[in-house]
Amino acid sequence: MRQSSCRPRASPAGIAALAVAVAALAACASPASREEEEAARNTIVCKLAGERLVVRFDSGEARLLMSSGDRVTLYQIPSASGTRYSNGTMELLARGTDLQMARNGAPLPVSDCQPYTAPK
Repeated sequence: MRQSSCRPRASPAGIAALAVAVAALAACASPASREEEEAARNTIVCKLAGERLVVRFDSGEARLLMSSGDRVTLYQIPSASGTRYSNGTMELLARGTDLQMARNGAPLPVSDCQPYTAPK
C-alpha cells in the first residue's frame, strides 16, 4: 500500500506572492533616501503637554504633526527675532530647537525639543 504525502506543493502564484513580500521587506531595510535625510534635518521632535509633537520646517511653512494625528500647517510671518509661523489660531516662534507655541494667544507648554533622527 502506498502512502500519500501530506506536504502541500507550492503553486506558482504562491511563490510569486512570497517573492513580492520578500522584496517589499528588503525595501524597508534600505537606507534612507536623500529626500528623507533632508526632511529629517529640518524636523524637530518635542513634547507638547507631555505628548509627542513633530515639527517640520519647509519653504516658509512649519508643518505640525500632533499626538492626535492631526496635521497643522503654519505659515511664516515677519518676526523681529527668530522665525515666526502662524495660521491665525496657532503661533510658533522658533530659535533653533527652542520653540514657543501659543493657541489663541494662550501659551502652550512645549518642552524637550530635539532634532529628529531618522531610523537607520
